[in-house]
Amino acid sequence: MIEGSCCCGAVKFELLAQPALMGTCHCSRCRKAGASTIVFVKKEDLRWIAGKEEVALYQPAPPYKYGRCFCRNCGSSLGEILSEEKSFPIAANALDGELEAGNSFHEFVGEKPGWYGICDGAKQSQGHPA
Repeated sequence: MIEGSCCCGAVKFELLAQPALMGTCHCSRCRKAGASTIVFVKKEDLRWIAGKEEVALYQPAPPYKYGRCFCRNCGSSLGEILSEEKSFPIAANALDGELEAGNSFHEFVGEKPGWYGICDGAKQSQGHPA
């Protein structure tokens, strides 16, 4: 079990299983949201402890379709933690415990700023990995 929370502690949750996949998105939207490194979790593995009502959703204008969740008190990025999908990404930075998964991919590397160096051997792609 891995605990997760926002910076102020208003939002608390647990993952009942280790995430199977971790990746880093270099698009400007993920960077600005503070959620470039994400882990994919299964809906049935997410258990809310406190603060689900403190999670706000930013829904972008088209052509973007993925909303971004954050704590309405401190602004901590939480990825797509309110998703109704069977599997969805949450921000790795919201997890308090250790992860077994290592970074598996880098997506949107064409949008990566020059000051950021990719220092692992994970697969790189110009868009979402195939």
